[in-house]
Amino acid sequence: MDHTSAPILEAIDSYHAHGRLAFTPPGHKQARGADEQARRVLGDAFHSDVLASGGLDDRRMRGRVLRRAEELMADAVHADHTFFTTCGSSLSVKAAMLAVAGPHERLLIGRDAHKSVVSGLILCGIDPVWVEPQWDAERGLAHPPSPQAYEEAFERHPDARGALITSPTPYGTCADLARLAEVCHARGRPLIVDEAWGAHLPFHPDLPKWAMDAGADVCVTSIHKMGSGLEQGSVFHLRGDLIDPATLTSRADLLGTTSPSVLIYAGLDGWRRQMRLHGRELLGDALDLAAEARRAIDAIDGLHVYGRDDLTGPGLADDLDPLPILIDVAGLDTSGYRVADWLRSHRALDVHIADHRRVAAQLTFADSPATLAALLDGLRDVAEHRAELRGAPTVAVPKPSELRLEQAMLPRDAYFGPVEDVPLERAAGRVSAEMATPYPPGIPTVLPGERLTEPVLTYLRTGIEAGMYVPDPADPRLRTIRVVESA
Repeated sequence: MDHTSAPILEAIDSYHAHGRLAFTPPGHKQARGADEQARRVLGDAFHSDVLASGGLDDRRMRGRVLRRAEELMADAVHADHTFFTTCGSSLSVKAAMLAVAGPHERLLIGRDAHKSVVSGLILCGIDPVWVEPQWDAERGLAHPPSPQAYEEAFERHPDARGALITSPTPYGTCADLARLAEVCHARGRPLIVDEAWGAHLPFHPDLPKWAMDAGADVCVTSIHKMGSGLEQGSVFHLRGDLIDPATLTSRADLLGTTSPSVLIYAGLDGWRRQMRLHGRELLGDALDLAAEARRAIDAIDGLHVYGRDDLTGPGLADDLDPLPILIDVAGLDTSGYRVADWLRSHRALDVHIADHRRVAAQLTFADSPATLAALLDGLRDVAEHRAELRGAPTVAVPKPSELRLEQAMLPRDAYFGPVEDVPLERAAGRVSAEMATPYPPGIPTVLPGERLTEPVLTYLRTGIEAGMYVPDPADPRLRTIRVVESA
């Protein structure tokens, strides 16, 4: 296939070249009616914001502009089918789940799944069989569940319709996907991989093996996270014959918008061409920069960069993506929350993840020696100002065995049933009717249908007091929590 082509970008160019005049949405009419400041700030975005059907393509989509772009993406990453979405991987993963399991059917899911997976359970009524992550109690980190854990779950629940795993995690740790695919396929069951953080993996041999090459049936990828797409740009890929492409298309259509953003489509299209033509070189430079970053940050007094020795091995992750730089700040006697806030306030630097003892700096091929120098200067400045950062409130992180809550009800039943708000100090023993999700990375600590315990409630309370962001409960300060009325 001709990977020098970018059908969506070319169609937008053609739209402008023909001087098309739209009497259709969007109502701003290529910026003519937009707010003055919006035009100034957003620039050419308005100019190329056109309809997909009856704008980018004709009203019957006979030019196959989107379809050709999706076919090129599939070819670039060794998939049989690729689907573009403009609602992020939160939509993509729901579509994949609904294509594999229906209401009251079982699906094996790693308990370190993103909140979008839980939203899919609520919408569809799937019965989750939770598979335990591999917990690093010393560092307070969860790594993807092992293939053995999924095999044991299949033995307990042979009627499960398939399996879902998150790999890489937001922290960069990866599962043994090839072995897990074997476990699933030996039973004729499909494997869904939420690989939202792995868009770059197919394009360099020194990165962890990506899901399609490892044998996954569906892979969900956020191009905006580690690629160069616009926010909300996501793709999901299909391979093999365990999932019907028409079913997957139908499930995505149930959830997706009928007004997709051509701007987001164009970002996906351009990113595919960029990676197919130049990805190995760009990612090679990024890997060299990440190696330099890891050495330099680890040399700063009070900081430690987690590497393979920390995160991979028996009972830990199978592999590690080196581009997310995970930095332990415990040696500064402070929290990741305080370090993140200090870097933003004093150095205009934003880090990706902040938790009770870490921050994560995400590097991509867009970074350079200049951006790395700014990061290093900021982190050295943090170390020099450690006295100002000391005394951060302590977060009561439970032991791994205490983090796991009993699933007393289906998430859907708990979410939609009669509920009441109770003070946090009286919530232990009650069944939650809502999610409580530290964000980022967006992995729920509490799910609808789980029975609350004192250690988990204390963790959330002390976390919020220390700077944790938990946006999804009805009361984000968690003075109260929403529970099932009769449970």
